[in-house]
Amino acid sequence: MQEKDNTNPNMVIAYPIQDALYLNITNRCPNACLFCIRETTGGVGYNLWLNHEPSVHEIMMMVEEYGYHYREVVFCGYGEPLLRPEIVKEVAGKIKEHQVSVRLNTNGLADLFLGYDILPELAELIDTISISLNAENAAAYEKLTQSPYGINAFPAVLDFIRRSKLVIPKVVASVVRYPGVDIKKAALLAEDLKVDFRIRELME
Repeated sequence: MQEKDNTNPNMVIAYPIQDALYLNITNRCPNACLFCIRETTGGVGYNLWLNHEPSVHEIMMMVEEYGYHYREVVFCGYGEPLLRPEIVKEVAGKIKEHQVSVRLNTNGLADLFLGYDILPELAELIDTISISLNAENAAAYEKLTQSPYGINAFPAVLDFIRRSKLVIPKVVASVVRYPGVDIKKAALLAEDLKVDFRIRELME
């Protein structure tokens, strides 16, 4: 990931969008997607660049400040949440104590950057997992995401989606509406994987 001077003196660790509370826990991500909100001026309406990766205590302080009345709490910020697996597990466990649904948005490459299968450890903690399918085939995926894992990335995402169904109640494969993405073929792939499919608008 390319670092940039985007200083945020008041870090946004949690931010509400409609009836969900989003948690921003890292800037880091192995991919450099052409459509990433980090490359836009508007983003999601918040400056999500973190000066440091927040601790469990810092994250929970913000969750407590916003409260537990949201429909769901979502791990989704500038970076890939599963680069901090222990933080995700601990925070999710604390939130579940309040009977709030937890969603994890991930790029599906955890097997490659962690070097082990994190999914069994997420059982009972994550209600919904949204995995960035991003494309309909490996070539399109590599072009759009500029993943350091090259041709190994897309098959890893597909395998992660298949295994997620074994431990997570709801699995969603998503793509961004972006030039070069064949939405129809991606939807058919999600159907073949037997998971829900979602189109993310570019500036959503």
